[in-house]
Amino acid sequence: MKNLVYTPENISSLGPDEVFVFGSNLKGLHAGGAARTALRLFGAKMGQGVGMQGQSYAIPTMQGGIETIRPYVDDFIRFARQRSQTTFYVTRIGCGIAGFSDEEIAPLFDKALELRNVRLPESFVRIMLQRRESGRSQ
Repeated sequence: MKNLVYTPENISSLGPDEVFVFGSNLKGLHAGGAARTALRLFGAKMGQGVGMQGQSYAIPTMQGGIETIRPYVDDFIRFARQRSQTTFYVTRIGCGIAGFSDEEIAPLFDKALELRNVRLPESFVRIMLQRRESGRSQ
């Protein structure tokens, strides 16, 4: 297990090889929450709801249930795995405007827990480690 370093609560600047990972909607209307921060500070593009844009990476969370989010998280994890020199700061995607709980979203990132270049919210990490201890890992 890597040394655990978490995504900071508030991110207002990034280094050259750092990326802000946020929850979005498929239409890329980055009007609120972390999506608005990504638009204002980290190069998110209005109208792009998925993937890399500037120093940000969008994961859609507003299109349905948890199972509709999973493929986008899996794509992100593959993307991050291929870019080991880049540090990705995953925000509490889906836990704001989209209305999901940390307990619902955190298990989607279970495979990211092993990646040295992905920082997750502390709440997600705690939930995943508890699930692993109780044998309920995804």
